[in-house]
Amino acid sequence: MLEPKDTKHRKVQRNQGLKRNKYAVKGTRLSFGDYGLKSLEEGEVNSRQLEAARVAINRYLKRDGKVWIRVFPDKPKTKTPAETRMGKGKGEPEHFVAPVQPGNVIFEVGGGADEESAREALRLGKHKLPLKTKFVVRPGSRAEE
Repeated sequence: MLEPKDTKHRKVQRNQGLKRNKYAVKGTRLSFGDYGLKSLEEGEVNSRQLEAARVAINRYLKRDGKVWIRVFPDKPKTKTPAETRMGKGKGEPEHFVAPVQPGNVIFEVGGGADEESAREALRLGKHKLPLKTKFVVRPGSRAEE
């Protein structure tokens, strides 16, 4: 599972619902591969979901292509034990999530994979994620020719 080696703070404050940017500003373009999976909605992807999607993509591609994960789960999510009374503070960190905004590229595929196999591999991977996504192609790449 993906998680940070060390964190500055064990717990983070919850989002109060006010967002400055509605859409992602960074991480919106393909940087490494020719094909990618781009998020269409806001949400959080935990490390288990990322790993399940990565395994599904790699299983389909076998050794024909390379996969890059462009998001990292570095935000801790806490949970209090069941049947606990109100108060007594915030719960313990349970797992880590990667916050995703619309426009963020989540996965990239390249390195010898053709468009047909990349499209199918990313289709299998997107079913493991809790967000709506779309397949994108790098503009001006050999894939568009």
